[in-house]
Amino acid sequence: MSDTSTSARSGTPTASTANQPAGGATQQPRRPGGLAPAGSRGRTTIADGVVEKIAGMAARDVVGVHAMGGGMARTLGAVRDRVPGGGRSVTRGVKAEVGEVQTALDLEIVIDYGVSISDVARSVRENVISAVERMTSLEVVEVNIAVSDVKLPDEEDEEEEEQERPRLQ
Repeated sequence: MSDTSTSARSGTPTASTANQPAGGATQQPRRPGGLAPAGSRGRTTIADGVVEKIAGMAARDVVGVHAMGGGMARTLGAVRDRVPGGGRSVTRGVKAEVGEVQTALDLEIVIDYGVSISDVARSVRENVISAVERMTSLEVVEVNIAVSDVKLPDEEDEEEEEQERPRLQ
């Protein structure tokens, strides 16, 4: 059999006919050097901060989560929020360790009084895992949650308290 024919066993074109249409039908162009599709060539890395933002947003969406971070982190965050250009930190209370294919997260939350801590923690865990895995394709191996405080109904928020105080000039 010559190089310009179709292989009798497989029915596939031989090397010299791979890029020629057979019987007027269009064929997929052969990739140079047999390379993988363009979408799988190269490497994508995801920074810890990206995963922390995704997790922070997902955790805040859960009913019963009042705030993220411990007392000191929230106090410093409230000050930073008032500085022009400081903006709200969605990563407050979130720490991520990101590997090539997996990630682990530590969250520190403040919950509202009266809600079930175990139910809120389960919901936060599920929401965070879902969002991070969907957006990053990383496997979330663990989400550790530390409940650092409970917000009582009659307590003022530290952030509100900071805004209500008169500023010294």
